[in-house]
Amino acid sequence: MMGARRGKGSLKQSLDGTSSKKFKSEKSAVSSLNQGRGQEITGVTLPAEGNVKGWQFGSNKVVACANVDDTFYAIQGDCPRCGFDLYKGDIVTDEAFYGEGGVATGDLPRLACPTCATTYGLKNGKRGPPLKRTGLAGFVGNLAKTATLNDSEVDAKAFIISREDDSGRVFMKER
Repeated sequence: MMGARRGKGSLKQSLDGTSSKKFKSEKSAVSSLNQGRGQEITGVTLPAEGNVKGWQFGSNKVVACANVDDTFYAIQGDCPRCGFDLYKGDIVTDEAFYGEGGVATGDLPRLACPTCATTYGLKNGKRGPPLKRTGLAGFVGNLAKTATLNDSEVDAKAFIISREDDSGRVFMKER
């Protein structure tokens, strides 16, 4: 005589591997890694103070990491508006760059796309007003605004970067 099966669910569920113990999404799986710090990143160097570096993972994933006041921020590496490399852009830490009616101080620092000048908050990836540029950079920026991939207001994906002080290990997870 067979003994009673312990546990919940049908035999088909246990054979399919669709148990309730699996993560509901890939995002929750990554955020629970390493005591909630996210995925460990190896083979990258952190940017120096006031600089931006581009990190490439695989063949199509690029992240722009910035160091502002010894705090590391990361957002997606390509501009959602024009598709150019955000890691080649300018860090904006002063609201005076925006002129009148600029961005609220709580929304700084920002990263400006080098092509279309659209800015993205490094803390949250929110799209903001374009950086005011003059001369040739302003002319190119105005041309880029008319020939962009996407004219809608799309935010960039933002990531949390953490580093262990004793070992120097770097972790990243999506906000």
